[in-house]
Amino acid sequence: MSLNKTPRSSRMHIAIFGRRNVGKSSLINALTNQDISVVSSTPGTTTDPVYKSMELLPIGPVVIIDTAGIDDTGDLGTLRVQKTEKVLNKTDIALVVIDHHVTDFNNELKLIKQIEDKKIPFIIVYNKIDEQAYQIPNILSDYKVIKVSAKTQEGIKELKETLGHRVPVDDYKFQIIGDLLHPSDIVVLVVPIDKAAPKGRLILPQQQVIRDCLESDATAIITKEHELRNVLNNLHKPPKMVVTDSQVFSRVSADTPNDIMLTSFSILFARYKGELETLIKGTNMIEALDNNDKILISEGCTHHRQSDDIGTVKIPRWLRDYTGKDFIFEHTSGGGYKEDMSDIKLIIHCGACMLNKKEMMHRINLAKAQNIPILNYGVLIAYLKGILPRVLEPFPLAKMIYNEREET
Repeated sequence: MSLNKTPRSSRMHIAIFGRRNVGKSSLINALTNQDISVVSSTPGTTTDPVYKSMELLPIGPVVIIDTAGIDDTGDLGTLRVQKTEKVLNKTDIALVVIDHHVTDFNNELKLIKQIEDKKIPFIIVYNKIDEQAYQIPNILSDYKVIKVSAKTQEGIKELKETLGHRVPVDDYKFQIIGDLLHPSDIVVLVVPIDKAAPKGRLILPQQQVIRDCLESDATAIITKEHELRNVLNNLHKPPKMVVTDSQVFSRVSADTPNDIMLTSFSILFARYKGELETLIKGTNMIEALDNNDKILISEGCTHHRQSDDIGTVKIPRWLRDYTGKDFIFEHTSGGGYKEDMSDIKLIIHCGACMLNKKEMMHRINLAKAQNIPILNYGVLIAYLKGILPRVLEPFPLAKMIYNEREET
């Protein structure tokens, strides 16, 4: 997978904020040396966040997000500003753009406060220095300000270099599975091919785990669930680990000897994109659920649902079968949670393969702030199938938290 094919969810998210007509779109074009964003002197040209995946040196693969003006007005303008503010939930680093036309800084200071509250690194970009004499306002003296001209490219190199030093790279260096492996280890990946699988390709988590195995100089063997036993019997040495799709946990667990570690793609991504330990704690709520409790099943993307869809059909069925109780299920996809969650007893989230870590952590933190237990598909299914302790063997801290839960 080349850098320009890096999934959006694994790219650094750099968002550009500012008033209408301060040159946000022009700045993006200057940073990328491409005519990516429409540039116009008409205020409000950018009405919705615009995402562009690209490579930005010296950072590497990034997503640049162009947003609507933070000073937009009217009913539609208010909605646009709200969409702009929601972009903060997935932003790894923010650029706040101003120019010499800005004389009061109420909108900017409000935005900066939101950025600081979310602990997002940011840079203030003073644009259009080619137009007239300028002086950086004293009110911005406590912040890092880079002076640029998107039109002449002056200051753009310095801005790129500053970006390279400010980005929080740790989240994007964390491995999905590679830190659990050594060179020459064998990993068997169990990949069912069902109606939900896209024709001609594997789903994104499977692709990414394969790539991470190869990056770690390990060997990945891919098979379907009904071939697993033959594959294990034919190997000259046992694999380090078996990783399976959660939906075939029971069969794969039965066919995998106990001395071979077993986990799932979804549990790997719970650690990679969020907090596996928090999701393990969410299992406490399952036994406490009662009839007619509301459960929110949330997915990070929108997709065409099949007749036996995991989120709307299988998980509700498995929960009812396990508990013997009937629940009220609500569903969200793509855009996040609903505004009022006061009636929600439990959140069950997908593996978040289409979300970046910043957005998944935002969703986890929203649940924490409202004291709503949260877990993900893989954790839930392993729990319901009675094999969660086993699939947590590769993750000592999560296993310890689960054991403490059992003891209490």
